[in-house]
Amino acid sequence: MTFSLYFSKVFTMINKFGNVWKSKNSNQLAHVLIDIKDIKIMKNFLRDVMTEKEILEIGARLEAAKMLKDGKKYIDISKRTNLSSRTVARISNWLKNGCKGYKEAIKLIRSHHYNLTS
Repeated sequence: MTFSLYFSKVFTMINKFGNVWKSKNSNQLAHVLIDIKDIKIMKNFLRDVMTEKEILEIGARLEAAKMLKDGKKYIDISKRTNLSSRTVARISNWLKNGCKGYKEAIKLIRSHHYNLTS
């Protein structure tokens, strides 16, 4: 019963948010993000539109996705990223059943070998 309720909720979420890109504003955001080529401008834009906590959370989610792809355990991921095991489980689900956004981002990270500070 719980299993079917969970997938019913996920399916509802996909249907509800699957149309997010039909919005002019959402499409505008995606275009702006892809057009910003300068890291300083991107950081400034993200800081203007998101809170520090949101930026840290999204960064942690991306790190968790990388760790999941590397076969790390939920407990290790939670300890390193400070994300709850429930959030890690959601990320795992999106890696397997989502729109492949995490997978593509991880490919970019691995192919570019970003020179990251701190």
